[in-house]
Amino acid sequence: MAAVIFTGAQLLKQQTGIIGIAYIRAANYSTENNAYNLAALKRGTGGRSSFNGIVATVFGCTGFVGRYVCNRLGKVGTQLILPYRGDAYDVRPLKLCGDLGQVYFHPYELRDEESIEKVLRYSNVVVNLVGRDWETRNFNFDDVHVKGARLLAKVAKRSGVERFIHLSSLNAARSPERVILKKGSKFLASKWRGEQAVLEEFPEATIIRPADIYGQEDRFLRYYAGLWRRQGQWLPLWKKGEETIKQPIHVSDVAAGVVAAIKDQDSCGKIYQAVGPKRYYLSELVDWFYRIMRKDENWGYWRYDMRYDPIFQLRVTMTEKGRIGFPIGNLHWERVEREHVTDKVYREIPTLEDLGVNLTEMEEQVPWELKPWTYGLYQGHDVDEPYTAPAPPRVAV
Repeated sequence: MAAVIFTGAQLLKQQTGIIGIAYIRAANYSTENNAYNLAALKRGTGGRSSFNGIVATVFGCTGFVGRYVCNRLGKVGTQLILPYRGDAYDVRPLKLCGDLGQVYFHPYELRDEESIEKVLRYSNVVVNLVGRDWETRNFNFDDVHVKGARLLAKVAKRSGVERFIHLSSLNAARSPERVILKKGSKFLASKWRGEQAVLEEFPEATIIRPADIYGQEDRFLRYYAGLWRRQGQWLPLWKKGEETIKQPIHVSDVAAGVVAAIKDQDSCGKIYQAVGPKRYYLSELVDWFYRIMRKDENWGYWRYDMRYDPIFQLRVTMTEKGRIGFPIGNLHWERVEREHVTDKVYREIPTLEDLGVNLTEMEEQVPWELKPWTYGLYQGHDVDEPYTAPAPPRVAV
């Protein structure tokens, strides 16, 4: 008689006599507790089909900046976990950021800690791009920029996330500069409180403060090119825009800065200013925009002081109060306030150039961005017909 017993023993021994017992190893795998997870190992030679060891959760991925950041991360072989709170079709174009199995989608709610924890469970990098340009009935500035940012940082720290990148805003301050509104910009004040909340929960977080961002589907160039921002063919600006200095940055440079900050361990716990290479007066910029669109003085363009135009001020108020969803033309008093705040760049705070980002000059990019707004483009005029290039804007000293 013989009996075979399957155990985890490594010894196979033949017994003498009538009864023989054989010990056979049935589990042919390692008993080590810390077994390797092959999915977490770097592999490939680079590119969207490879894996560089970074699993990044990008909050705000469906926004203007989010699409560029996801594309940059996917291009270098990052596995992306993309939370969304709206229609699932909003995130569908982001599947192209990585190869099959590289991009994952999951619904979440900014106030729901459990849903946030689910999308952070396997990540080692978190990028927070969640923001709101205007307040709604469901979310005010503090709900999004302060409470939401604090919760994301808190859960990320508890989940063992290694890097946390938080997008704030240039000119964020406890008491922002006041131009039109009596108390200044609530947006900028909430962004400053959001920075403090993130650093309290995640001291190693990297803060990026971008200036006005321009690019495809932006709210900067298209804001001034839009019909609702003008009074017919006249453009109202506070004090004609001659006392406001801006330093806009291209969206691809902001995305490059986010990726560079993730890779650079020395960026932990630091604040970076994301500004363009040159400073301009707002008056010079908008005049240049309209010259590019071939809407000069002969077309009827004229820039004037909005302080003496009660009709435009009433239109801003009615647009803000009477909206149901998005403000028409992105026109509301909070936006008008922020557009006239001068960009303050501090020497002691590093910029994206310190992360190795080569900044894009507006003179090279803006003419291409404004081509669809060329005057007469759809009335038989050709955008590529011989035309004298307009004079570039003068740089502010």
